[in-house]
Amino acid sequence: MTQVRVRLFLAVELAQPLLDELEAAIAPLRDVAPDIAWVPSEKRHLTLKFLGDVDESHVAEVVAFTEKAAARHRTFSMQVGGLGAFPNFRRARVVWTGVEHEPRLELLHHDVEVAGESRGFEIEGRAFRPHITLARVRSPLPLDAVRRLARAARRIDFTAMQVVDRITLFESTLASSGSRYRRVQDVALQGGR
Repeated sequence: MTQVRVRLFLAVELAQPLLDELEAAIAPLRDVAPDIAWVPSEKRHLTLKFLGDVDESHVAEVVAFTEKAAARHRTFSMQVGGLGAFPNFRRARVVWTGVEHEPRLELLHHDVEVAGESRGFEIEGRAFRPHITLARVRSPLPLDAVRRLARAARRIDFTAMQVVDRITLFESTLASSGSRYRRVQDVALQGGR
């Protein structure tokens, strides 16, 4: 019997009002860089952990370790705002909006990592840099385009609050038209810490 594999990640889903405000705020960026790959608003989220390809038979285990992590946390708010690029605007590969330092988010991420490790998922080797991907830059931008994008980003003053009350398990299906996301399960924060 062939095992079916699914590509999974855990994320904080963003509220529609925040997504709408963000979309309006970044319109000047889209205007100066229409050729980069802008992430559709409905696909924007804050990734807590990318799990990769997982046997479909192990999805219940993923939900179980997510519930274990979520049980240790209560609802909190995080502030979304600011714009940047990885590694920087001169060599941008990803354009993002950030998340203000929030110890409760850091602890939630840590507990997800530790719970995942207990089920055989490797702990991410890089530091957690919470952000929401706005666009991906597939090939290097010309210098004048880089300057226009960086100037436009500096002029945008965007901040918004997001309530974090659950972790969402998503399945990502790769397609020629881009990834499609399907919500597999929401896991509520249970009020522990």
